[in-house]
Amino acid sequence: MVKRIALGMVLLLLCAFVTLVALCWMFLAVLGNSTRAWRLAVSFDQLANTAFGGSEDETISSRAGKATRQGKRWGCLLCGLLNRFEPDHCEKNIEADEGKMSA
Repeated sequence: MVKRIALGMVLLLLCAFVTLVALCWMFLAVLGNSTRAWRLAVSFDQLANTAFGGSEDETISSRAGKATRQGKRWGCLLCGLLNRFEPDHCEKNIEADEGKMSA
C-alpha cells in the first residue's frame, strides 16, 4: 500500500513537471508562430476532456458537440460560448471516430 502511494506521488510530480514544460513550450511556440503551439493546445484540450470523464483522444469541443446533438444542457452551454469565437465550432469539430457517439 505504501509503495503504491509512493508511486502515485512520483507520477503526480512527473505529470506536474511535464505540464509546466508543455506550458513553457507553448508560450515560446506562440511567440515564434510555431505549429507546436496548436498541437500543445489540442493536447491540453484532450487532457481537459479526460479530466471531465471523456475519452483521452477526443477534444472537449467534439464531446460538447455530441452532447448538444442530444440536447444535453452542458453541451449546449459550452457550444454556445465557443460559437462566439467560431460559428458552429463544436459541430465542425465533432470527431466521430473518437469517444462515444453519446456524450
